[in-house]
Amino acid sequence: MNVEQIMSKPVIKISEDASLQEAATLMLENGIGCLPVVGVRGKIVGVVTESSFTAKEKGVPFSTFRAPQLFGRWLSEAGVEKIYAEARTTRVGDVMSAPAVTVEEHESINRAVELMLEHDINRIPVVKDGEPVGVVARHDMLRLLAASEL
Repeated sequence: MNVEQIMSKPVIKISEDASLQEAATLMLENGIGCLPVVGVRGKIVGVVTESSFTAKEKGVPFSTFRAPQLFGRWLSEAGVEKIYAEARTTRVGDVMSAPAVTVEEHESINRAVELMLEHDINRIPVVKDGEPVGVVARHDMLRLLAASEL
């Protein structure tokens, strides 16, 4: 079975020049957790996921200490709301994960699972000639269980 048989489509994508506010709105309106990010020629250049909008623990330079960062800024107790307010106009291209881990539509589901495990990700954009055509999420694996025939 190939990836194209279980992927979610049509794919909803976003330009690298769009704002994070636009990305968040698209994700919420469509109930999705991943947006492939495309450049001016429509080719995938990165990915924005729900986790792109949450703080991540990063090492402090020249120290063994780790602290939370959000959109590349160190968090303080009073600063979360301010960082989110300023991030509304931040470009998607500035925070996307790049390069995107992708799978071709003709590749096996096994390959998609291997990539998810290898990169510790929940979703993988599916591409055809470098352009996003769908997304495979761990949720899509449920179709394998629900299918009456494989």
